[in-house]
Amino acid sequence: MKNSIVASISYPLLIDGGLSNQLEAQGCNLNHPLWTAHLLETDPEAIVKSHLAYLKAGAQCITTASYQVSKQGFVKFGIDEHETDLLLLKSVNLAKEAIDSYMKSNPGKARPLIAASIGPYGAFLADGSEYHGNYGLSDKELMDFHAKRIQLLNTSEADVLAIETIPSAQEARILARILEDSHKP
Repeated sequence: MKNSIVASISYPLLIDGGLSNQLEAQGCNLNHPLWTAHLLETDPEAIVKSHLAYLKAGAQCITTASYQVSKQGFVKFGIDEHETDLLLLKSVNLAKEAIDSYMKSNPGKARPLIAASIGPYGAFLADGSEYHGNYGLSDKELMDFHAKRIQLLNTSEADVLAIETIPSAQEARILARILEDSHKP
């Protein structure tokens, strides 16, 4: 079954650039193991401003600040699982807030899409392993890591899921299995 969002896209689709690049250009310090995700709690307005900059530049799809969000990553900083879930959903809400603001100033434009960013297991490790994928984990461990946040983002107002920087065939297979139950493209 073809998703109506995907069917309605006029290609080419212009997506935003690197969220971290724009945030750093705005003066945000991203030297933190949670990278852009720590701003969900400490400076959400910077994320909205970054999204707006890309929308004003012509982006038709913006990517949420959720690449680095995981229960395992946030617990290191005293953020429990419930709060992590709220921050994950907040990443989508901030993108929606930016789009709503943009649409008020551009009522004749097509409404931009929200892509919920889902990074690899290695992103939470913050050690560069997101580029090689040699984690030494079982399929079950990878399934446990990815399943809940994908399920949560699947219930969000995001239009699509953006699975990013997947460095290993093992992790790609696990993600494909999880995505079989997704109703979002």
